[in-house]
Order: sequence, then structure tokens, then C-alpha cells
Amino acid sequence: MEKIKIAFFEIESWEKEYVNEQLHLAEISFFTEPLSQENVAEAKSCDVIACFIDSQLTKEVLSKLPHLRMIATRSTGFDHIDMEFCKAHNITVCNVPTYGENTVAEHTFALILELSRKMWQSIERAREGDFSLDGLRGFDLKGKTLGVIGLGHIGQHVARIANGFEMKVLGFDVFEDKKLAKELGFAYVPFEQLLKNSNIISLHVPLNEHTKHLINSHNIGLIKKGAYIINTARGGLIETGALIAALDAGALAGAALDVLEEECFIKEESQLLSKGFPKTCDIKTLLQNHALLKKANVIVTPHNAFNSREALERILETTVVNIRGFVSGKMVNVV
Repeated sequence: MEKIKIAFFEIESWEKEYVNEQLHLAEISFFTEPLSQENVAEAKSCDVIACFIDSQLTKEVLSKLPHLRMIATRSTGFDHIDMEFCKAHNITVCNVPTYGENTVAEHTFALILELSRKMWQSIERAREGDFSLDGLRGFDLKGKTLGVIGLGHIGQHVARIANGFEMKVLGFDVFEDKKLAKELGFAYVPFEQLLKNSNIISLHVPLNEHTKHLINSHNIGLIKKGAYIINTARGGLIETGALIAALDAGALAGAALDVLEEECFIKEESQLLSKGFPKTCDIKTLLQNHALLKKANVIVTPHNAFNSREALERILETTVVNIRGFVSGKMVNVV
């Protein structure tokens, strides 16, 4: 690697050793804080900036980096970067397109198993010295139908894991890939058919104007009585009031949620690791979510599905690969 100058912003101590080892021929500076107007002068001689989402790479900041040739953002999104300025000044921008595909899928099945085998209740009872089995009877996953809404990278991993449990998998996606369905052994079905025929429904779609309240008061009644719903994607995909009503009525047997509806400001999971992550939320929805927390048939985890050691390491590994690719002229993950 040629002797280039790189500045890593928003870096944690455990990341420095790996970066130094992998980019040892470069001159590297580390900063725990985000890149901003206040500290941009410390990076004015750098060829490469590696940053996270709290670094605001505006026109004003970028104009003070005359040697900058490449930005390696350690995130999937890049709306914190002035892309028009970068294009006009021939600055390459690379991102981390995926990092937690299997990680989120594994957490999804951890939640499914918690519901199907009443793991939490079993553990709590044993801790209290009570080894009775009353009320702890679960159900097998083998032979059950799993409805996967969204067959992107994560949804595909969920389908693969379901095959290992000998489940039948139904899938819904706006873009159908027949070859993929054959390879993974699932069947595409219309959305309403999936709701009506699935024992367990798992959501794996982004939150946008088309998917907000995808599960709502108008269609939640279509879900097979006694089914379970799993959400490790975005809280806004489910209308919270409709979910509570279905649980209270016994239409749904239970739910497992890694996300809640007030998390409307989350664009990607790595944002949760940002020190500047906003903690605002809608009060009404928050109170409804508190009601969910108190239900014995609902499991809530704190948006932790993506948060494995390996997933975070993949973010850093991909960033290093992006920088190496830029230096070698074989660029990858360019946005």
C-alpha cells in the first residue's frame, strides 16, 4: 500500500489495533469524535477519511480537505455526505452495504424459540427453585408454516434456517425471484395468503411510505388464529394499537419484537452505536409499547438483533477492504 494519509473518526479503542495491522503502510490518525468544522483542520492533509454517521461531511467541511480522494463511511447509508460535492471534486465514496444478514436471522430464530419453548419463563422459574412444568408446554417448529415477509439478504437467511427446522416456508416480496425460491425451498404467495396460512410471521422489509403499518387494524384479523408475529426489522411496520388489540382478543398467540414503533428515527442499525443517536419518541406510542412489555406472551429485546461481535467486525473489515481497493485501483462498494 502506498504511503497515504488516513484519518479515522468516531473510532473505538478496540478498532485501532485491527486498522493499524491491516493498513500498516499508511499514515493513520485516530479521532474518537466525529469529523466537524471544529476539527477538520487536523485532517487537512489526509487522502482518505473513514467516518461514521455522526460525521457531517458537508460542502463546508469537505472544502477544507484539499487532498481528499476517498471517503470510507462505516455505515450503509451515506446521507451525511455531500455526494454532489464529492462527484464534482472526484472524491470516491464507499460504504458498508451489508454486515448483519445472518446475525439478524439468528436473532429472529432465537426469538421464535423463546416463544415456541417458553425459554424465558422456564429459566426464571428454575432460578426461583421451582421445577414444575405447569404452563411451560411449548410446540414443535417442525411441520409449522413460517411466513417470511421480505426475501432480501436477511429474509433469505431466515428461510435457510427454517429449512433446518423442517418448517414449510411461505414468502412475500414485491420482487419475486423464482430461482431463489426453488433454491431455498419456499413458495411465493400473495400477502393476504401468507397472513392467513402462516403459524409464525416474520418481517424483514425496510420502513418506507409503502410499508409503514404493513400489519394494521384492517388486515391483522386475517392472520391465522393462534399465530405468532416476529419483528426484527422496523417498529413502524406494525401498527402498535392493532397488535395490542389482537393480543388482547386472543387472535394472536404472541409476539416477539426487537423493534418498537417509536424508533422512527433509525435509518440503519449501526446508527444505534452512534453517540449522537437521538432518543426522542412519540409519547402515545411509547405508552402503548409499555403495555406490550407487561404481556406474558410478548418478548421485547432492545433492537439488539444486529449486535454481534462478528457483525461489528465485518463493518471494520469491509471498511479496510474498501480502502485497500481504492489504493489498488480495484474499487468495491462505491456509492
